[in-house]
Amino acid sequence: MMTQTQVLFRDDAYLREGAARVVAINNRGGILLDRTMFYATSGGQPGDTGRFVREDGSVIKIAATVTGETKDEIIHVPAAEQVFPEVGETLQLSIDWDRRFKLMRMHTACHLLSVICPFPITGASVSETDSRVDFDLPDASVTKEDVTGRLMELVNAAHPVFTRWISEEELDSNPDLVKSKNVRPPKGAGRIRLVCIGDEAAIDSQPCGGTHVASTAEVGEIHIGKIEKKGRENRRFRIRFGPLPAN
Repeated sequence: MMTQTQVLFRDDAYLREGAARVVAINNRGGILLDRTMFYATSGGQPGDTGRFVREDGSVIKIAATVTGETKDEIIHVPAAEQVFPEVGETLQLSIDWDRRFKLMRMHTACHLLSVICPFPITGASVSETDSRVDFDLPDASVTKEDVTGRLMELVNAAHPVFTRWISEEELDSNPDLVKSKNVRPPKGAGRIRLVCIGDEAAIDSQPCGGTHVASTAEVGEIHIGKIEKKGRENRRFRIRFGPLPAN
């Protein structure tokens, strides 16, 4: 039977801690809660790690967070040799904030890159140190120096980053909102979450279920570490923290 979790990170990506009740332990040892701020792996962004503190003070380390049958069924995967909580027990949740915040900064940087390179996205992956976005981009003349400079202009402008919801019908009538070449946002819930950048979404607006910082300034200094050719018309851009190294 599917369990639906109240997904707190969709409305507030800055929640680090909170209480939740255990509603089930699945047949693989995954812990399901009535609510969570733990992000579950999706859309190229890895799920959160962290810990649960039980009523007796003991700690359950969480090694991964994944989705179940739907995006609203979130499964927390304990590290090896952890004691399982009881169904009905209230736990104190705490995510690994340092890791999560790096992922939020990186994910936002990937959105900024899609503004600078307005080409169909063929793949993406977010990590704490080296993220990538693949574009259907036949033009090989782009340089990491130029793209880095334009990225930092958007970062330094401190544009607001926020979310809003639209209906599935609104998305159907605005197909250009979807930047992925091969993947469409899941339907069936009746609404689609957009991540917007800039006043009145003037910089960007696209469907996304991930977590992001509230201002582009929080991304910090980033650069394109490498542009790789991955096919006749496919280019892979690697985003890294810090300044562009001198040649």
